[in-house]
Amino acid sequence: MKIAELFGKGRPVFSCEVFPPKKDTPIDSIYETLDGLKDIRPDFISVTYGAGGSSNVNHSTQEIASIIKNKYHIPAMAHLTCVACTKGEATEVLAGLKANGVENVLALRGDRSPDYPPKTDFLHASDLVSFIHRRGDFGVSAACYPEGHPESPDLVSDIRHLKEKVDAGAQHLVSQLFFDNDDFLRFVERCRIAGINVPIEAGIMPVLKKSSIERMVSMCGASLPRKLTRILAKYGDHPEAMREAGLAYAIDQITDLMAAGVDGIHLYTMNNPEVAKYISSSISTLRTL
Repeated sequence: MKIAELFGKGRPVFSCEVFPPKKDTPIDSIYETLDGLKDIRPDFISVTYGAGGSSNVNHSTQEIASIIKNKYHIPAMAHLTCVACTKGEATEVLAGLKANGVENVLALRGDRSPDYPPKTDFLHASDLVSFIHRRGDFGVSAACYPEGHPESPDLVSDIRHLKEKVDAGAQHLVSQLFFDNDDFLRFVERCRIAGINVPIEAGIMPVLKKSSIERMVSMCGASLPRKLTRILAKYGDHPEAMREAGLAYAIDQITDLMAAGVDGIHLYTMNNPEVAKYISSSISTLRTL
């Protein structure tokens, strides 16, 4: 099933993201994560692509997407990045996904890594979106940034580039993490005014550790609202309290977003099925309305 077909059925889509095990960890370790996630019945699971282009990790992305689709019978979406692929490599990846019944790809520029020189066949995510779209048989998704891409000069330019990705064939968008729902809702409104009418999922990352979220925010440019900074200041040095407060904050975010009628929630699980199950259980009734 194409991801875009999951939307418009009277309820918000709920999906999850996992990442491949590190290169020195057996791929079988992903089964513990997936065994936990299957119990919450996500509408689909996405699998990240290795930073920079590590061939072992990138092969794992295809393998895990296939496992999700064929062992767990959950629609899978494999990430694919510009910085990691030549056109020939992208063609090979797509052929492998198709052979294993994986029908969905999230096309990204990807984060550059000093350990792997970036490939240059696809300079922008819109180029990769178009490349995949022209080959047919795939649902193509793309990323979006509620507060603007860190490298974008302004929000107007950011929306214009996003429209280019949609016009190139992106049928569904997944947002970068954010912590202020008003930022996301204003972003969706700007998208609709610009003629971007594909489903837009809200990307939610639970804040479980102060150090981890500060690192993520420095990388993606997301801002921390006053409510969250108070939580970090009060509980950041107390792991159990921080975990409890962070989960409560994420659940509150999701509850408010669902009440606002968002298209879907994409949960960044960090391969922690217990956190995903806790959140899913807390919003189980909301997912049916």
